[in-house]
Amino acid sequence: MKSITGMDYEELKSEIVETLGWERYRADQIASWVYDKHVLDFSEMTNLSKEQRKKLSESYTLDRLEMLGKQVSKIDGTTKYLWKLQDGNTIESVLIFYPNRVTACISTQVGCPVGCRFCATGLSGFVRNLSTGEIVSQIIHMEKDSKLKIGNIVYMGMGEPFLNYKNVIKSMKILNHPKMLGVGIRHITVSTVGIPEKIISFAKDGMKARLAISLHASYNHKRDFLVPINVRYPIEEVIQAAKEYQKITGSRVSIEYIMIRGINDFDSDAEKLVQVLRGLRVFVNLIPVNPVVGDFQRPSKKRIEAFKRILEKNGLEVEIRKEKGTDIDAACGQLRIRSRNIERALK
Repeated sequence: MKSITGMDYEELKSEIVETLGWERYRADQIASWVYDKHVLDFSEMTNLSKEQRKKLSESYTLDRLEMLGKQVSKIDGTTKYLWKLQDGNTIESVLIFYPNRVTACISTQVGCPVGCRFCATGLSGFVRNLSTGEIVSQIIHMEKDSKLKIGNIVYMGMGEPFLNYKNVIKSMKILNHPKMLGVGIRHITVSTVGIPEKIISFAKDGMKARLAISLHASYNHKRDFLVPINVRYPIEEVIQAAKEYQKITGSRVSIEYIMIRGINDFDSDAEKLVQVLRGLRVFVNLIPVNPVVGDFQRPSKKRIEAFKRILEKNGLEVEIRKEKGTDIDAACGQLRIRSRNIERALK
């Protein structure tokens, strides 16, 4: 059956008018139930007749997620969810609270094929892409549970968004549409390890959402180790694609840089990063590694500040990312891994 939560507005309207032969305004009623009232059960859509509700339930589905786990930080309220999909697979998403906004971090794949060595998600391997409806439903369920309107969305959860490109782009249209979730397009960010052809497609598709590139190293041999897909897409190709993206869109690019003690935190790494980013208008996020995988450790605050000063001295805008949810399983993949380990232990 077709998924209502996987349809953009034009598709929903076409289904209602052309396929079902109903009045056009019924599409708006259904959209309101799903995206405003967070109702994912056709039987509860009471301004539709019983016959219409029955027809919907027979012909369409809604991507409902089952909450298997929820962790709330006592420090800052960061809330992490573990969702069970209808096929039994699990994914995570996170709500992050700031003084003037609520940000959701959502997943695009079950697991991840990229295999970054410092990432907990990569430990579980790759299972499949999420459907458009499964991506969108994370926002619906988090808004319903939190009773808050989410104003910022980051595709930075489990998975590499640009390896599920079609469904990610379609989900963004649903998130952005004023009769659906109505999130401003400049309040949506896609974070990628850098798939050059998809970065350029993203620019040409004209979505105008923000782009963040997870670089994590300024030398290819170090990035080959940390982000194995770099062997296929080396730094030079990623940066060239970012320049092309910037030429087309005029938008600034965010650079994500996980800092790991004794690996990519030397002055020489910072100096090389300056060279790599020359000619790009960027904002650099320095992120102390979450020590959940292997023996990776965070650099000292003094070392991170020294790294930051080198970048700033060379004209780059830099921020050390403030940690959120430090008292819970903050890194993507941890809650899922813990749940799977418990399941295996109980078998």
